[in-house]
Amino acid sequence: MFELFDKQAISLTEKYINEIFTGEGSGHDWWHIQRVRAMALKIADSEGGDRFIIEMAALLHDVDDWKLNPDAGTKALNWLKKLGINKLQSALILEVINQVSFKGAGVENKATTMEAKIVQDADRLDAIGAIGVARAFAYGGHKNRPLHIPGSTPQIHTDFESYKNNQGSTINHFYEKLLLLKNSLNTTSAIEIAKNRHIFMETFLQQFFAEWDGEK
Repeated sequence: MFELFDKQAISLTEKYINEIFTGEGSGHDWWHIQRVRAMALKIADSEGGDRFIIEMAALLHDVDDWKLNPDAGTKALNWLKKLGINKLQSALILEVINQVSFKGAGVENKATTMEAKIVQDADRLDAIGAIGVARAFAYGGHKNRPLHIPGSTPQIHTDFESYKNNQGSTINHFYEKLLLLKNSLNTTSAIEIAKNRHIFMETFLQQFFAEWDGEK
């Protein structure tokens, strides 16, 4: 156990996360985490919040994610203990991490602090727009999911287990999650950024279906 200044803790956490996620192939790689951190800090410039809590939570938000580790554990908690982060700050960081993930369209996962609202928004912004489209298909390929199954109906999952176990197509994922994110954002800053990203996805889907049906 050793105490560190905030800047040192962030620097060490950045190195730790970089080592874990560099080369990850599902769209949850180091660059995703970098973008979430940068976006969270950008939102914080307008919305406020504790920047240390925001940055640490953004860096650590995927380290125990069920999508990457089915036996999601206590890596974030153990890392914060190793750094000597005090109990109050650790609890706040872990609370943010717990509230970031989307758990199904019918499952409420409300962010309860400004820090959680900001990091949740930053993570959701990275799931929409051009990068969101690219990440959706990267994840679908990673999980051997089909691009599209004509006639299949998107599911509005009402519990976390059904969302986790979903094996539908990547196109269905747009309707089950990505197109819903614009209306789930918390902050004015994120809502404004989401507008053009949402329109891009709608345009992409129009073109996709036109090509699928041989119209273009």
